[in-house]
Amino acid sequence: MTTRTHTTGKTAFEGQPRLKQRMYEIQTPQQVRQLPIELPEEARKQSINMLNQLLADTITLYHLYKKHHWQVAGPTFYQLHLLFDKHAEEILQTVDLIGERIQMLGGVALGMPFEVVERTRIERPPSGAESVPSMLARLLEAHRTVIQGLRQGIELTEQLKDYGTNDMLMSDILRMHEMHVWFISQHLVDTPLMSEDGMA
Repeated sequence: MTTRTHTTGKTAFEGQPRLKQRMYEIQTPQQVRQLPIELPEEARKQSINMLNQLLADTITLYHLYKKHHWQVAGPTFYQLHLLFDKHAEEILQTVDLIGERIQMLGGVALGMPFEVVERTRIERPPSGAESVPSMLARLLEAHRTVIQGLRQGIELTEQLKDYGTNDMLMSDILRMHEMHVWFISQHLVDTPLMSEDGMA
């Protein structure tokens, strides 16, 4: 069996994991790796910065949906409990798309909760449970923030000729958010369940 002696004088075998390693960063958030994707570094830097902002807002929106999924109450509990979870899962898929796109461009995708909290533009909700209308209005405002960033990102990536990011933002993400806005907003329409003459 092959063994080696570390500076501590202890003998270790090669199959032993080397635990508690802490080293320097191999890439800082400001650095961009050079990749042969035929897109100038400055263009990639601008796309990466935009995508990291979108990533922070998208992660926040995902957690907002999960919070409401757990805390919703009232006559529409069942429908909204399921709808909130469905939307959350669809948003979670876009989180991975955005993070991986940042890496494809040579950047560093933010990934820790403290980074998301520091960067998100979505208003912080209260810790307690809100009324259903407040939950719905809060979700719509959060979607508005994300959609605003998406539209700005679409215009930016068109100018930068970053067509891969541009297509992802339009085809995979923007249309989904527009669909979510439609579904959520319809729950805020004040339509009576009975007609004026009392008939169902």
